[in-house]
Amino acid sequence: MLFEHERRHIIFSGRVQGVGFRYRAYYLAKEYNLTGWVQNLWNGTVEMEVQGPKLVIDKMIKGLGKGSFIRIDQVDSKLIPLKENEKGFRPLN
Repeated sequence: MLFEHERRHIIFSGRVQGVGFRYRAYYLAKEYNLTGWVQNLWNGTVEMEVQGPKLVIDKMIKGLGKGSFIRIDQVDSKLIPLKENEKGFRPLN
């Protein structure tokens, strides 16, 4: 099932705040037609929930690391239940 959808909860660590990470995530998600959200956390990490085809999510995550000032040191990801009828992707906070 090449295009099977999944939803992931992801925590990104590294230089991921104050470098345009959330907006890069927003534009990549929009380009790839993914849904979910992204937000900064108090401890300097970034939290994201993203939903779509597995291969497309993987492509988005690789694209996030190509930002000029972004440095991703660690990605902690787990599968979570799909959200039916979710529309769009948005940065929070």
